[in-house]
Amino acid sequence: MFIQTETTPNPDAIKFIPGPPVVPGGSYDFRDAAAAERSPLAQRLFKIMGVSGVYLGGDFVSVTKGADDDWATLKPRILAAIMDHFLTGLPAVDAAAQPVAASSEEDSEIVQQIREIIDDRVRPAVAMDGGDIVFDRFEDGIVYLHMRGACAGCPSSSATLKSGIENMLKHFIPEVQEVRPVL
Repeated sequence: MFIQTETTPNPDAIKFIPGPPVVPGGSYDFRDAAAAERSPLAQRLFKIMGVSGVYLGGDFVSVTKGADDDWATLKPRILAAIMDHFLTGLPAVDAAAQPVAASSEEDSEIVQQIREIIDDRVRPAVAMDGGDIVFDRFEDGIVYLHMRGACAGCPSSSATLKSGIENMLKHFIPEVQEVRPVL
């Protein structure tokens, strides 16, 4: 098994692409070992000292390290853990695990438009960098978004939100006045 790696705009995150699908049809964000109880793959990765976050996308795994940790030490251990996991044949997440939230039938027309733009235009672009941006809510003209995977804590995420996503949403949806991250 050959696992490709890609750097991300976040110096504390690397995108690992194992080849086979990781979690088709969803994505999962684990910010600590306790949150990873339903993911055998994330549990395995959190056992590596220095791993501070795991994001599982359709065909990739983004791993975030602590600011004081070194990729030269962590990367070989992470590659081995991912390879070992896929060789076991276990799923990356248990069937009972819930993916990052999707839209609801109760969403207003504006919220549906916001979700559609984010899902169709934004999420595929940030997935290429090992991250994800997920809609949280729209209230009083402000769109609140969760930064996931390599996007969480990325130095360029503020610019992505303001210059990219906010401008795009304002262009297509006049009711949008601002975009803010959910911290």
